[in-house]
Amino acid sequence: MNQSDLENTLHHLNYRANVTALAQWMGQKSPFAAYEIYEGFEEFLDLGTWARFSEIEDDMARTRLSHAFIDHYVQKILMPHETEMRTWMRGASAHVDGRKIYFHEIIPWCQKSSTYENRRVLQKETGPLCKFLKPFALNYWNILLEVLRKDFGFDGYVDYCKRKKGIDYHAYYGRMERLLKDTDDLYFAAMEQWSRKRFGRTLGELTRFDAINLLGLGEFDKYLPPHSLQDLTRYFLQWGMDPENTPGLNLEIGSEAGKSAQAMSFILQVPEEVYVLMKPAGGCIDLETLWHELGHGFSAVYTSPDLSVVERDMATSFNLSETFAFLLQGVALSEPFLIRHVGLKPGEAEELAYYKVLKDFSVFRRYAAKFMAEYEMFSSGDLTSGERYAELMTGFTGFTYQPESHLFDLVPEFYCMDYVLGWMGEAKMERHLRTLYGPDWMFEGDVGPLLKAWWARGNSMDIFEFMTGNGLGAFDAEALVKRWEAVLG
Repeated sequence: MNQSDLENTLHHLNYRANVTALAQWMGQKSPFAAYEIYEGFEEFLDLGTWARFSEIEDDMARTRLSHAFIDHYVQKILMPHETEMRTWMRGASAHVDGRKIYFHEIIPWCQKSSTYENRRVLQKETGPLCKFLKPFALNYWNILLEVLRKDFGFDGYVDYCKRKKGIDYHAYYGRMERLLKDTDDLYFAAMEQWSRKRFGRTLGELTRFDAINLLGLGEFDKYLPPHSLQDLTRYFLQWGMDPENTPGLNLEIGSEAGKSAQAMSFILQVPEEVYVLMKPAGGCIDLETLWHELGHGFSAVYTSPDLSVVERDMATSFNLSETFAFLLQGVALSEPFLIRHVGLKPGEAEELAYYKVLKDFSVFRRYAAKFMAEYEMFSSGDLTSGERYAELMTGFTGFTYQPESHLFDLVPEFYCMDYVLGWMGEAKMERHLRTLYGPDWMFEGDVGPLLKAWWARGNSMDIFEFMTGNGLGAFDAEALVKRWEAVLG
């Protein structure tokens, strides 16, 4: 089996897995039952095939294709265990004021339908639920770690993620710790003030569920004039883009029964087939969410089809895609955009833009602290205790976190660090565009062609190569910190 055969088979398996996940997210019948995804590929997903990847001469192709193989090899083994865990999780619910709140409903319920008092009840209810589900989660992770060690020879999970994504997680652990501590005073002064203004309570009285409510920015929904999301997306026409009529981009923005409340982009094939799914909840959160997902969608469908399948479809890290997603998300609640496109009064736009920056600051700290907790957890090899997770999350965000929830706040492959890197990259990118075109850069027509030129390169570069290769400077958090200081200081 040569490199071309390996590419084609893995691309096909990626498609089968992604189209199945898309159907499940949309609440529709999947073209494959979970157990059918790998039917007929048993011989391919064998360690005998694994040996062939060492023969690939190109470093990028060898790394990306071999890790795509590992993904499917591991997923095939984990599938029955993941199915069992998800089955139990689907039925798990908290009882709040006579209503069942299922795990997948917690975020939209906290954002739009909850009070401080019933969020306290939710906090008490979820602790026992997490304890009950913990053995299923531990079983999943223990099997995964054993397969990576025994079958592929990785020296632990940190080693696996480092080799897959090319990120020095040990170095970033120290950098994140310093960054969070250096910005403690700025953050806690502003967040304490917001907590008292919004709830009449100290930050120390709030839990992670209150954070979901606060950071959803629902208190500012009253400022938004009545617009449909489709009306607002006409904004992109000035950049030569039309989300409703872009080849390859499929917008699924509706409230169909069974559809997941969590927005998501599904990239089935780059650039031919990309889906942006969203179930509108109303208000600021919809505007932010749709623009974020369009950042993923546009960067995929404007990728050059002339790139190889490895450069287009086989990325091992998505922090550059997150950079583009955060760039558009930042536009959506920026002061110029809110005034000129959405129709807010200048005072309203200024206030909302301020709290948008503070909200992002808080979420950034959550992701950074979660990365630190996950790094410690996997470095020590002890996944059973959530005490350190709760200590770090509470200490760096100010919101109380439960130790019991640590395994259910864990996203594979340190993806929270992809968000952190994406936000750092976005701040540098936004500063570059502001320098070129001024504070209202998002209304300059020349921005569209520049973004398309960036997007055309697809996944041919990682985020570090992209920044230096496009004159954005060395990769660091300086632009992001300066933004926090300028707005909140």
